[in-house]
Amino acid sequence: MNDTTTLAPYAPQDFSGVLTGRCLAVIIDLIIVGLITFAIWILLLLSTFGLAFVFLPPLFPVVGLIYSGLTVSGEGRGTVGMRMFGVEMRTTSGQTPPFIVAAVHAVFFYVSVTMLTPLVLLFGLLRDDRRLLHDLLTGLVAVRRGSP
Repeated sequence: MNDTTTLAPYAPQDFSGVLTGRCLAVIIDLIIVGLITFAIWILLLLSTFGLAFVFLPPLFPVVGLIYSGLTVSGEGRGTVGMRMFGVEMRTTSGQTPPFIVAAVHAVFFYVSVTMLTPLVLLFGLLRDDRRLLHDLLTGLVAVRRGSP
């Protein structure tokens, strides 16, 4: 089921342990996004005397989108959680993803996990390259940090 023609620069060992690392990384990243969101909530509520209350509900997804877009498209090629577990995201050709692709990847991830439950992660078990549905849709691949 692995489409090796688009993943030519990667060897099978580049994908070992990636799915487990990504699942654990999500927990770390949700905590980080939650802390950042909470700090922004407090600042908004205090600085506007509660008038910014209307902006609070969409704040968590917006912070998550910006966090994922900046970290995945950055020099580290992954979120803080991904880096902790030795995973990085790349394009199928091995390049660093652009911000917009990384942000869309995050949107697809959050929508797929929310709508289809975390069971969507089982999709990666069916593929040799451990790519998930949102990886396929955005042309990204998760590999072990330090892979060529």
